[in-house]
Amino acid sequence: MVNDIKQEMERIWAETCDSWENCTEENIQSFLAQCLEKSIDPQYCMSWVEQHSNQIPNWSAISKVFLDWVNEHTSTGSPINGLEPK
Repeated sequence: MVNDIKQEMERIWAETCDSWENCTEENIQSFLAQCLEKSIDPQYCMSWVEQHSNQIPNWSAISKVFLDWVNEHTSTGSPINGLEPK
């Protein structure tokens, strides 16, 4: 299951950003939005991206965009698991 999620996240990354060097403030938002649409926790996605932060130009701006995006698109900035409460 985790491998499926990671593979889907990597597929979205390839479509939106293409490479670490090509990661911009605009396409990181598209990446996060598509992850959310697929019920992949945006914080999980960003944690994966952050592992490669030394390869991403302007990482400080990208990470700020990410934090702002999570705060705007989640109710509390907490992880979303895609499951409805029972």
